Amino acid sequence: MDQTPNVDAPEIEQTGGAPDLAARKEAGKSLRKDVPRDRHLGWKAPAGRRNPVDILEEQSATRIPELVPIRYGRMIQSPFSFLRGASAVMAADLSTTPNTGIRVQSCGDCHLANFGAFATPERNLAFDINDFDETLPAPWEWDLKRLAASFVVATRHNGLPVSDCRTVARRVVEGYRTAIEQFAAMRVLDMWYYRMDLHRMTSQLTDRRWRKQLLEAIQKARVHSAPEYTFPKLTHTVKGKPVIKDNPPLIYHSQAISGAESSPIVEQALRQYRESLPEDRRMLFDRFTVVDLAMKVVGVGSVGMLSMVLLMMAGANDPLFLQVKEAQSSVLEPYAGASVYSSPGQRIVTGQRIMQAVSDIFLGWTDTERRHFYVRQLKDTKISPEITLFTPENFVGYAGATSRALARAHARSGFAAEISGYMGKKEVFDDAIVQFASDYAAQTERDHAALQEAVRKGRVKALADS
Repeated sequence: MDQTPNVDAPEIEQTGGAPDLAARKEAGKSLRKDVPRDRHLGWKAPAGRRNPVDILEEQSATRIPELVPIRYGRMIQSPFSFLRGASAVMAADLSTTPNTGIRVQSCGDCHLANFGAFATPERNLAFDINDFDETLPAPWEWDLKRLAASFVVATRHNGLPVSDCRTVARRVVEGYRTAIEQFAAMRVLDMWYYRMDLHRMTSQLTDRRWRKQLLEAIQKARVHSAPEYTFPKLTHTVKGKPVIKDNPPLIYHSQAISGAESSPIVEQALRQYRESLPEDRRMLFDRFTVVDLAMKVVGVGSVGMLSMVLLMMAGANDPLFLQVKEAQSSVLEPYAGASVYSSPGQRIVTGQRIMQAVSDIFLGWTDTERRHFYVRQLKDTKISPEITLFTPENFVGYAGATSRALARAHARSGFAAEISGYMGKKEVFDDAIVQFASDYAAQTERDHAALQEAVRKGRVKALADS
């Protein structure tokens, strides 16, 4: 039975041209009549739930065949790795759960490894969501449920006791609830300008060991993103020209993208990408010339989609590396509705610009006759968490940071006061999502085992790439 009601937010009487905070909160609170908060409690697979391996194989049918075994090889490593690659599986499951009808620009693949720090155009370090391949307007609850479940899957895999796993999940929901209330009370422009500064976050850490590790990670990321490091690391000289180094099967040159027949297609795609940039960025982009193009395998869920690294030069020792990544329909579209954008690349770029406090200056999109892409810098002082090394205290702290970042992202496109009004101040909603996260973590472990069994029986082929 489909548990997702068709709930429309109640009309709000406007005063002075705009509804006030109290009216928005009351509208959200009234939604509890149709969707009581305890209806979100727990997870039980509905009758007729599809085999998760069937869903994964459907996705694989549109991907590069020789790379699909790498995807499965990465997914079978752990239940958390499976969760990362199984956004389509969870999207189908979330569509059967209750929701309030309040829609936001959602991440669509909101798990704890899809957050991190990166350099802003001002060269500061911001903490935010950093993956938007599945972004789409959708119920706000879906992102929060996936995020909470990802923490429980990760903490269980790290061997934490049940009590710690539930504490971490509760911090996710509590952090989101308190943050969304704060953003609801802010002036719209103040909320829009708000960003989470990594240096400030680091200075507030009470765990000295973690603070030291993070400061070291920041320094390492800055060094490893500097042109004087990345250029010789990723390239070598062939006949006097810089060329991207091959490292098969993860980085390799292919006639399919670099041959003479594909050259006009690449040139046209770059022209279209240029047009997707603001005019000042076009002027910057024009300073660079394309030198080389190679295939690059990235991520877990994205493995098998066409992804490339583009080397451009503005002069000797003046490189720019761009990642050109294939964009397909969001896994949420069968359940939340089709995107208003005909280009999946434009869907991703627009969603990212809405949700992120600040985005890469080279973020843009392009299309060819057969494929769609989005483009961004390959490396720009990106810092990702070492989840396997987290202590219970680290998990709790990180849960608070990610949930706040998610609340801010949702507040930019949705009415935070309505979400806050629905959640309330008591822990009724928190209890429901904590139980959902615990139950869904167990479901993920069963699904992971099903994929392992499919590999063992030879139904699908898995290839270890590291």
